[in-house]
Amino acid sequence: MMRFWKVMFCMLLPCLVCGEEAFLSPSKQIYDRYGAPMRNFLSDNNTYYLPVPLSEISPWLIAAVLAAEDKRFFSHAGVDIKAVLRAAWQNTTEGEIVSGASTITQQLARALEPRPRTLWGKAKEAYNALALERKLTKEEILEEYFNLLELGNLTQGAEAASRFYFNVPAAELSLSQAAFLAGLIKSPTYYNPLKHFSRAIKRRDWVLKRMLENEFIDPEMYQMAVAEKLELKSASRPFDAPHFTRLLYPLLPSDAQDVYSTLDRELQLYTEQLVRNYIARLKDENVTNAAVVVVDNATGGILAYVGSADFYNEQNNGQVDGARALRQPGSALKPFVYGLTFEQGLLTPASLLEDEDTFFEGGFRPRNYDENYHGAVAVRAALACSYNIPAVKAAEKTGASNILALLRRAGLTSLEKPADFYGLGLALGNGEVRLLDLTNAYAALARGGIYKPLRLAQNPAVYLPGRETRILSEQAAYLVTDILSDNNARAPAFGLNSPLFVPFALAAKTGTSKDYKDNFTMAYTLRWTIGVWVGNFNAQPMQKVSGVTGAAPIMHDVAVYLQRKYPSPAFEMPTGIRRALVCTQSGRLAGEKCMHTREEVFDEQHLPEKCSGKHQPEVASLRITSPSQGDVFKLDPSVARASQAVKLEASCSDNWCEWALNGEKLPGSACQTWWTLQPGKHQLKVSCGKETRSLSFEVLP
Repeated sequence: MMRFWKVMFCMLLPCLVCGEEAFLSPSKQIYDRYGAPMRNFLSDNNTYYLPVPLSEISPWLIAAVLAAEDKRFFSHAGVDIKAVLRAAWQNTTEGEIVSGASTITQQLARALEPRPRTLWGKAKEAYNALALERKLTKEEILEEYFNLLELGNLTQGAEAASRFYFNVPAAELSLSQAAFLAGLIKSPTYYNPLKHFSRAIKRRDWVLKRMLENEFIDPEMYQMAVAEKLELKSASRPFDAPHFTRLLYPLLPSDAQDVYSTLDRELQLYTEQLVRNYIARLKDENVTNAAVVVVDNATGGILAYVGSADFYNEQNNGQVDGARALRQPGSALKPFVYGLTFEQGLLTPASLLEDEDTFFEGGFRPRNYDENYHGAVAVRAALACSYNIPAVKAAEKTGASNILALLRRAGLTSLEKPADFYGLGLALGNGEVRLLDLTNAYAALARGGIYKPLRLAQNPAVYLPGRETRILSEQAAYLVTDILSDNNARAPAFGLNSPLFVPFALAAKTGTSKDYKDNFTMAYTLRWTIGVWVGNFNAQPMQKVSGVTGAAPIMHDVAVYLQRKYPSPAFEMPTGIRRALVCTQSGRLAGEKCMHTREEVFDEQHLPEKCSGKHQPEVASLRITSPSQGDVFKLDPSVARASQAVKLEASCSDNWCEWALNGEKLPGSACQTWWTLQPGKHQLKVSCGKETRSLSFEVLP
C-alpha cells in the first residue's frame, strides 16, 4: 500500500515531492487488554478508515462490486468503451444523465483527485485511469479501491463498513451482506441504511440480480441471499475512557490500526461509576471532581484511568484531565522523605522525633493536621499518623535537595524549581505534581524501590517517557511499606476502621493541601497501585474534606474490587531486613533492663545501638533552661531598649550550641548567651550535636 500511495501522489499530485512516502493514516481502533472495544478515532480524512489487503476482503464483495460497477474490469485498460457508448446512448435517449459509465479504475482516480462532473473533468478522469492501469496491476487497483470506498456514516473502505454495519471483518461477509455493501456505492446518502433501510435492501436485491445475470452466482444462491434477513448489528461506536484514549492517541505509530491498550474495561467502567457516586455524595462539601489511576506493578501498565467525575459535564469542566492536572499532594510525599532517611541510615522506624512547636530555617513553622503536638514519637507513628512536624525534621536531616532529586528520579518531573524554592516544605507537598506521576512513584515503592515508565498499550507497545531505574534500596522501600500497611500504627490519627483498612495487605497514605483544595489517597499491594485525587478544577476549596474522608473511600472500594479480580499476596520481606525488639523510650535496640519494648523492623546495615538501660528518650539529653516555653516578657519604656535582654541558656553535654531565632541563626556557639528583647512572638531553637530543641515565647511592647 505504501508503494501505491507513492505512485499516486507523484502521478496525480505533482506539487508533492516524489520520493517521499505519503499515505493516509488508518483509523485507530482502541481495545482493552482483553480485546473489548474502547474507542474509535477518525483517520486523517475524518473517516473510519481500516485498510486491509485484498486477500482479507470477501470474494463475494469483490464479485458483487464487479457485477454492479464494472463487469468488464479485467478486460479493459481503465476505460470501458462499450460502457461509454451505452451510457451516451442512454443519456441522449432520456434527455438527461442517467449513466456515467465510470469503471472501477476511473472511480479510484476520482477518489484520488476529485474533479467536477463536466466533460473536461470526465476526460481528465479517464486519462488518470489509463495512467493507473499502466502503473498498477488489476489486483493492486482493486485493493486500493476497496480501501478507499466511502460507504456512508463516516466509513471508508470495505473493512470499516463491514465492522460498522454488520460487526464482522470484510473477509467474513456473507453473499447477502456483500451485495448490501456493494449497493451503497452508488449513493451512500440516498441508500443510507440507518435512515433508509428498505432502500438499501432493494438496492441489495438489484445487485444480487446483476450477479445472477452475469453468472457470478447460480439461481439457488440468489434465492438464498435474497431471502436472508439482514440486521444492522453495530451501528454505534464506543467512547470509553476518553481521558486515557486522548492521552494514548498522539503516541501511537501512524500506521497503527488495532491497538490493544493496557486498560481493563470492566475495571474502568466500575471505577467511573464509583467516582460519580461518591462525588454526588460530597456535593454539599463543595466537591465536584475526582480522578483515579490504577497501575499494574509488574508491567507499569495502566489498568484504569478516570480523569474526571463526568467527561460530559461542562459546568464542572469534566473534560479537564484530573490525572494530569498539577495539584499539591500534601502529605503524600512523606513516604519518600522517610524512605531516603532510612536508606542513608539517618533514621529507623524506631527512631524518636520530637513533635513540638518548631520554627525551621526561613521562619517555616508547620502545624499538624490535628493542631496538636505529640511529644517524642517513633518514626513509625509519625509516618503512619502523618504528623507534619516530625516529617519536616526528617527532611531537615537529609536536605531538600536530596529529597527533590529522589522525587524527580521517581518520575515527579513537574517539580521543576530548584530545591531552595521548595525548601523543607517539600516534605509537606508544597510543590505541584500529577496524580498519574504520583501513582507511578508509589508503584516504585511497591516494586521494592524500582521505577518503571508507565505503559499505555500492549500491542503496539506504547510507554510514557522514562527509563527503568532504582530510586530507593529494596530495604528502605520495604520499611516504608511496612509502616504504611500497619493499621495499628495509624489508628491514633485515623482509627482502626478507617477507609484505609482492608482485610488484606495494603499500604496506604493520604495527603491534603493546607487550604483543602486537593486531597489524595495513594495505596498499593504487591500486584497493583491505586492513586485517587478529589477536589475542584476551579481551585475552590472543599469544606474540610481530607484525604481520609474524600479520596480514601474511593480508594477503598477500588482496592476491594481489585483484590477480587487481581488477588495480591502479602508483601515479601527482602534480604537484609531484621526484626528485633526495641526500647520504646529510647528508640534503640532493647537492652536487658528495658521494661517497655515492641518489635520493629530494621535494615541490617543501619541497626541502632543497644539501649543503655536508662530508658530515657534520646532527645532528652538536650534541653533549654532559659527561657521557658510560653514565657511572656514586657518591655519597660523607662529603661533603654539595649539594656533589656533575656538570657538564652541550654543544657548540653557537648557544651557547644547553635542558636536560631525565628529561623535566623544567632552568632556564637556558647550554650549561654543574651538576646536583646524585640516585640512580637518568637520561636527559639537550639542544636547540640544531632539533637534539636525549640520553644516559643512572646515580648510585649
